[in-house]
Amino acid sequence: MFPIMLAASCRSAWISPKSDAKTVVAKHGQLRVLGTALVDAGSDTVSLHGVSLGWHNWWPRFYHAQTINWLKKDWNVQVVRAAIGVEPDQAYLQNPQTALKQLNAVVDAAIAAGIYVIVDWHAHRLHPQQAKEFFRTVAQKYGSYPNVIYEIFNEPTETSWEEIQAYAKEVIPVIRAIDPDNIILVGCPNWDQDIHLVADNPIEGFSNLMYTVHFYAGTHKQFLRDRADYALAKGIPIFVSECAGMNADGDGPIDETEWAIWKDWMDHHKLSWIAWSIADKNESCSMIVDQQVPADGWSQNQLKPWGKMVRQDLKTINK
Repeated sequence: MFPIMLAASCRSAWISPKSDAKTVVAKHGQLRVLGTALVDAGSDTVSLHGVSLGWHNWWPRFYHAQTINWLKKDWNVQVVRAAIGVEPDQAYLQNPQTALKQLNAVVDAAIAAGIYVIVDWHAHRLHPQQAKEFFRTVAQKYGSYPNVIYEIFNEPTETSWEEIQAYAKEVIPVIRAIDPDNIILVGCPNWDQDIHLVADNPIEGFSNLMYTVHFYAGTHKQFLRDRADYALAKGIPIFVSECAGMNADGDGPIDETEWAIWKDWMDHHKLSWIAWSIADKNESCSMIVDQQVPADGWSQNQLKPWGKMVRQDLKTINK
């Protein structure tokens, strides 16, 4: 059963038809940004922890309700991220209908499960017209639900902050014309590393914006935390919408020491984080062992070391 919504102007009073206080969305309701903090309907600071699905065009088998339900039940996720691939073969630019079908399956399941869901435009380059079309469609279907968070540009690669700003100022109004409230995440240059550039020239004129930082602990160490500290000190709200424990290419050994430092740092700042990823690629950041593993009900033997670590972290943090 889907949640019942009140008028958009009073969505902080959102209620579940079952009044199920056990779900994270029933507990926290409509999220907003207050200073650098993500806060809930009661103005209490919230930090969400969860996992990202892999690219929808390569791992569609996880874009189903059974995967989302298992992640909630067994991993205690508070939020999932649907990584809607944009540029590769058979991704959104080539096959938007399939992309939206798979996205809808994840968002519908997240709403039914009472968890938050990030709609991630998983692009590395600018596609403003297609992004506006995509987010208009998503906002029209789901903008009345407090579960939804929009991530409008995954990881800019060869794009300046000025170009990203101009893009965001095109896409954000499309969402806000339909959904005035839900959180919007904005990426920054160099694979979401250059948060210091945002700090010196943030986007103005919109509310409930947060900026994404991505890190891979084997590569990104104190220098990136220093940049993020600088941004936080200047009032920039940060959401870690993708992170992992190994090298930036998604492979190599897990740097457990540095991952622990990052977790402590995020906890200190009460930042939300999303671990990458529910996929079965032959790399250490993909959490599932191989293609023979089902879409849910995973045993420990069916998880790679990174998947086991993240599952345990989430079960501990999200008690």
